[in-house]
Order: sequence, then C-alpha cells, then structure tokens
Amino acid sequence: MAILESIPNFSEGRRPEVLEALAKALTRVPGVYLLDQEADKDHNRSVFTIAGEPEAVLEAAFAATAEAARLIDLRHHQGEHPRIGATDVVPLVPIEGITVEKSVELARALGERIARELGIPVYLYEDAATTPARRNLADIRRGEFEGLPAKMADPAWAPDFGPASPHPSAGATVVGVRKPLVAFNVYLDTKDVKVAKAIAKAVRGSSGGLVGVKALGFEITERGCVQVSMNLVDLDATPIYRAYELVRVEARRFGVGILDSEIVGLVPERALVDTVRYYLGLAGFKDDQVLEARLAKAQKPGGVKSAAVSDRDGKNAG
Repeated sequence: MAILESIPNFSEGRRPEVLEALAKALTRVPGVYLLDQEADKDHNRSVFTIAGEPEAVLEAAFAATAEAARLIDLRHHQGEHPRIGATDVVPLVPIEGITVEKSVELARALGERIARELGIPVYLYEDAATTPARRNLADIRRGEFEGLPAKMADPAWAPDFGPASPHPSAGATVVGVRKPLVAFNVYLDTKDVKVAKAIAKAVRGSSGGLVGVKALGFEITERGCVQVSMNLVDLDATPIYRAYELVRVEARRFGVGILDSEIVGLVPERALVDTVRYYLGLAGFKDDQVLEARLAKAQKPGGVKSAAVSDRDGKNAG
C-alpha cells in the first residue's frame, strides 16, 4: 500500500471556527488520516499533517484549499510568518510504496486543479520545481502577499499554473514534493527581536550557517520573548542537536539564554534517536532498541518473532 503525507500550511491561527472547518475538509475524504494539527496566534498560521492513500490525500488537500479560499481573506490578515496565500504551501512527502517521481506527478496534478477550479495561481517548489530558481520556498514567498502583483508582473515569476495575477483574497499557493523536515523553534530570554534575527542569520544555511537550515527571527508577544524559528530540511546534514547548539552558542554572544524549544508538528523517530544519542553519549545505540520500533518490526510479515536475551540485556534488567 502506498502512503503519501501532506502538510498543508494555512494563513490562519486565531479563529477556532476556521481551523475546525479546515480540519473537517481534510478528514471528510475516506482513507485520509489527520495525524497532527498546530496553530500559532503570533504567526497567525496553522499546520496540519495528513497521510493516506495518495489519491485520497490529494482530494483532501484540494478540499481544504477550497475551504481556505472561502474563509481566509489575506487583505485583512496580519501575522509574523511570511505568506503569499490563504493556503500558503502544500508539501507532499512520499512515505511508503511511492516514488519521488510519482509524487511530483501528483503535485503537478494538484497544482493544475487548484488553478483551474479555484482560480488561484500555483507555484511548484523543491523536487517539483520547474526551474532551479523555484526550488527554495523562501524565494517564491519573498515579497509576500502584498508584493505579489508586482512580482507576478515579471515574466520570470509567472505562475506554473493559473492566472498571471494573484487571487484577490487567497493570493497564490505553492505545491511541491520534499523530504521529511523538522520545524524546530527556540525561544530566547529576551524581548529584543534584533537578537533573534541576528542568530537566525548565523544559523541559516543561505547566509553561511548550517546546511539545510532555514531560519527566521520573530517577536512572540504572547510570551513576551523572541523566537528563532527553523526548518531543518536535511536531517542528515544538520540534526536537531546541532541546530540547537549553534543557537545556544550564538545567543551567548548577546548575553542571552534559552527559555525552551519546541517541535511543531511531527518528527521522524530517527531525529529524536540521533539527539538522544548525542546528548547522552550513547555508544553503540541502535535505532531498533526503541521499543516501539522493535514492536513495529515484529508485527510486519516475516518480522522478528523472538529474540535471545544476551548477558548485556540482563545486567540492568529488573
């Protein structure tokens, strides 16, 4: 069975009734599972994670995009997070039994349908990008909703699908295919957003920081502090612990401490295992020593049915 994940981001994080409507749109399609839902009032943004059979996931993503266009008007939207659309971005992530190439075909089909049926221009990014200049989501988003009319007037930024000007209230939508990423935020013990922006620049890959890290600095008024908000898009190059440690080192230059951190949405198990392995200095720790991972392996056809207990296993057993 093929499994496709999608993580649609919507420009709404404050109105519960809109978030509920989006959740219903995503889950009314049979074969689609809502795995996670996050909303941030300061960012005025929500992130949903769904997974299921590929065609069902596409149908659910389209239904939610239509609902967002009906309920979200960017002409009256304010929030910390950059955005160009009511449905800002719809990433597709192949999980099991589906190739990147097939996922790109599905991304193109979804983008074409959004443009044709909803009149919303669509850009393709990451592995679905039609030009190298469009791989990076931040480049597509630069100028945000307010700058879209001028940006789209440039032939170099004509959309991949749909009208040559933004939808009046829903803007434009970005659809693509990417690897699993981790949305990781670190909260700093200061109200000075300039500090967060400086640290984000030091961490961000495009400005000479860590490979595969996208970072921005935000003021979080609800908590009375600032945040370094990161997307870790290549966990092999930059695991969570490395990003966290560089933020901590850079914060020290400003005499600032870390309050806490958070992961937004879901995270691959191996990313947490790598972090535990680093901080605890675990020598020889294997991924399948995680109880749930071993159980999942045992439950698969032909999986592990029994295991001998070694001397080492018994030393600390109670």
